Amino acid sequence: MLSRFFGGRRTFDSLSEQEILALAISSEEEDGRIYRAYADGLRDEFPQSAKVFDAMADEEDGHRAALIQLHQARFGDRIPLIRRDHVRGYYERKPDWLVRPLGIDHVRTQAETMERQAQRFYEHAAKRTGDASTRKLLGDLAIAEQSHESLAQRLERKHVPEKVRQEENQAERRQFILTYVQPGLAGLMDGSVSTLAPIFAAAFATHDTWQTFLVGLAASIGAGISMGFTEVASDDGRLSGRGSPIKRGLTTGIMTTVGGLGHALPYLIPHFWTATTIAAAIVFVELWAIAGIQNRFMETPFWRAALQVVVGGALVFGAGVLIGNA
Repeated sequence: MLSRFFGGRRTFDSLSEQEILALAISSEEEDGRIYRAYADGLRDEFPQSAKVFDAMADEEDGHRAALIQLHQARFGDRIPLIRRDHVRGYYERKPDWLVRPLGIDHVRTQAETMERQAQRFYEHAAKRTGDASTRKLLGDLAIAEQSHESLAQRLERKHVPEKVRQEENQAERRQFILTYVQPGLAGLMDGSVSTLAPIFAAAFATHDTWQTFLVGLAASIGAGISMGFTEVASDDGRLSGRGSPIKRGLTTGIMTTVGGLGHALPYLIPHFWTATTIAAAIVFVELWAIAGIQNRFMETPFWRAALQVVVGGALVFGAGVLIGNA
């Protein structure tokens, strides 16, 4: 009854010694596959760091082989099917596709977490067994997992010296800028600047905040869809190295829409001059924020970025006001 309530999961204390060994075998197998997936994902851009994870995967394979040998000696060749998701409270593993996009440093941190979790498992498992050979192996594996941090450090010193690490970090930052910052900045600039004229022209022509909001909403969403599809179609990223066109397109489209909605949303306020004052203030903040992003990530001198964005935005804003009052 309780097992059904908890989704059919077993408690760790209810596992037999054979099941503990089977769980250890499946866990080592999965960890080895995860490390190899990390290595495969890093190999093209960070080949030296990939060698570190290849070596760690090989060590996990060695652990699994020792556990299988012990299981054969004590219980025979049939290993019960039990995995970490069958045991309540057991540590979980993130799929490599959830970790890899977050950066090489995050992958390294995740690997360290995996080793600490494995160490705790072997320490608890060793306490649950009365067989001397099993207890010794589990204790040795706990020590091995504890020493993996120093192993990873030794492997990194061998394969990823400081110069290589700096080059990898620079390459990762460059890829982040090409895939997310540049498309996002282009979208934010387009959404913030291109929607100024229609929104403020509609505002001063009608003095109707609701109609102005609808114009702003349509202009923002329309510009976001247009910019997103344009980014996807413009470059598949293979030759330019700019990354996935889907990621770039989504980033561009979302940031374009956000840039336009920033000064459209104030027109949900029914009082015209209050809404217009707030919208104008938001425009001011948006334009200076874009100049700051250009300065930080694109290494554009701040005053040049300010001249390009703020002056250009002011001209478009003025055009919208003049047209609306015509």
